[in-house]
Amino acid sequence: MLEQRIEQHFIDSADLKYQAAQMLSKPIAAAVSAILASVTSGGKVLACGNGGSAADAQHFAAEFVGRFERERPELGAIALTTDSSILTAIANDYSYDHIFSKQVRALGQAGDVLLAITTSGNSSNVLAAIQAAHEREMTVVALTGKGGGKMGQALRETDVHICVPHDRTARIQEVHLLVIHCMCDGVDTQLLGDQESSE
Repeated sequence: MLEQRIEQHFIDSADLKYQAAQMLSKPIAAAVSAILASVTSGGKVLACGNGGSAADAQHFAAEFVGRFERERPELGAIALTTDSSILTAIANDYSYDHIFSKQVRALGQAGDVLLAITTSGNSSNVLAAIQAAHEREMTVVALTGKGGGKMGQALRETDVHICVPHDRTARIQEVHLLVIHCMCDGVDTQLLGDQESSE
């Protein structure tokens, strides 16, 4: 019984990825273009999210500052989820809703990109970060699910919305990780050219 349940998780995840591939390829390509335009002109990506989405923000920043699969110059990215002193000070002195927006206002500049990750699209602190990014004339790349929630209305036409067509948080997060890998690979391919897989 448990093994069947485990197998079903794999099947459901794979099915969603197949279904989402065609729907999400265009916005992912648009996200690659926005990120590439930023980092090649001296900009950076600020990434944020809560819980599993915080881990995704950190994963993205690690792939960008270090490397994804190929050697290349370092690219600018900061996960806004990692400095416990900043997070706790802002949450304590103001509110948890401001933990990302105040960092965006402090660190963000025109031409930078905010990578905003929330499976529901309704995380108030991520929504506040989007508002702060717009104030700084930054482009927002939003990763959501569940129809996009409030974030769908908060985005501008110049932003990129990558909305996973599912309602289950675990499935959305699994696709978000694949999207992050696609974005990293896309940027590398645009910078370094196509490369045959060695596998």
